Amino acid sequence: MHKDHYDVLIVGAGPVGLALALSLTRFMSGVRIGILDRRHVSVPVDKRASAIAAGVRRVLETLGLWDKLAPEAQAVTEMRITDSGTGDIARPLFLDFRGEVAPGEPFAHMVPNTVMARAMIEALEGKVEYLAPVEVNGFVAESGGGALTLADGRVLRAPLIVAADGQNSALRDMAGISTISHDYQQSGIVTTIGHELDHEGVAYEHFRPSGPFASLPLPGRRSSLVWTERPEDAARYQSMPADEIALRIEEVMGSTLGKVTLEEKLQVFPLRLKIARDFASPRLALIGDAAHVVHPIAGQGLNLGLKDVAALAEVVIEAMRLGLDHGADDVLIAYERWRRFDTALMAMVTDGMNRLFSNDIAPVRALRDFGLGVVDRVPPVKDFLISRAAGIERGGPKLLLGHPL
Repeated sequence: MHKDHYDVLIVGAGPVGLALALSLTRFMSGVRIGILDRRHVSVPVDKRASAIAAGVRRVLETLGLWDKLAPEAQAVTEMRITDSGTGDIARPLFLDFRGEVAPGEPFAHMVPNTVMARAMIEALEGKVEYLAPVEVNGFVAESGGGALTLADGRVLRAPLIVAADGQNSALRDMAGISTISHDYQQSGIVTTIGHELDHEGVAYEHFRPSGPFASLPLPGRRSSLVWTERPEDAARYQSMPADEIALRIEEVMGSTLGKVTLEEKLQVFPLRLKIARDFASPRLALIGDAAHVVHPIAGQGLNLGLKDVAALAEVVIEAMRLGLDHGADDVLIAYERWRRFDTALMAMVTDGMNRLFSNDIAPVRALRDFGLGVVDRVPPVKDFLISRAAGIERGGPKLLLGHPL
């Protein structure tokens, strides 16, 4: 094979791009994978953690990663949902999810981002070629494959090119794929806290007029916070002293976890819905945030991306084993069909939940609280919601079921 020719080129060295490379190299011998990124590929200094649903945990387990992640992961054994209005002191519990999707298998884990990145990079050592830092200036689909033009003049080719370069994907734009988008006029705030009381593996979702406030358990007496505010309020929070922010967090949580201390500065980012109109075009597949960005209300962002990996890896490896063109239109159409419905459903659910809960209108609050109470008392409905949130579905990709490719 020519030095500038690859079997698959992946643009973007985040967890989704790395997971795809690991899926392909683990189940196909002799495959040549190139990973491109604008920055050096290294373990990031990142105190944040990601929620990993049970189905996606099975993907990581099948890829041989989970044993490295488990010692520093925190099982989420219960989710408690409350609803409160402006100035409310009480945090009444309306919905409580607890239990396991299978014996000994919680419906989610919290995994530190740094731990996940390190495990993926170590697992890929000697199996892929990193081309970083590089700038991709052009993409064209040719009859036998796709071609990427780099800023230094090099042209790299592969039957399949994968865009894993984030929500502002340059590769998606180069391919002429448009997006459906909506600005929520909200800001997401992320930080890590220490707290006086043990969380006991419980995650909390407090619905407030400005949006959801989620507390997600980490190892020890620590939790990851993700919450929604109006942009002007988020900016105000950022300018506050750490001890004052901690007091505000305690108030929002109703002192559920006792005294709170801030472990890192607040990170603020705008919230928007963005879905690519196509997840594939000739010689190109979109995965992760390049294909879809949804509201963080259900913590499904990374999970959706790793579901993309499971689906794309399966159709690509199947084509390779049959000696077929793994970047052909029919292969990419199969991937897109597999992922379109699940993504659209999650986008609709998260968008609807945000609209329903991000207000303080008394009749709406009464209706939604009644609905939460009904769901809490109907076990089959709760079980269905848990299985969907856990990423476990019939007819899904093999990796989500814990089966090798």
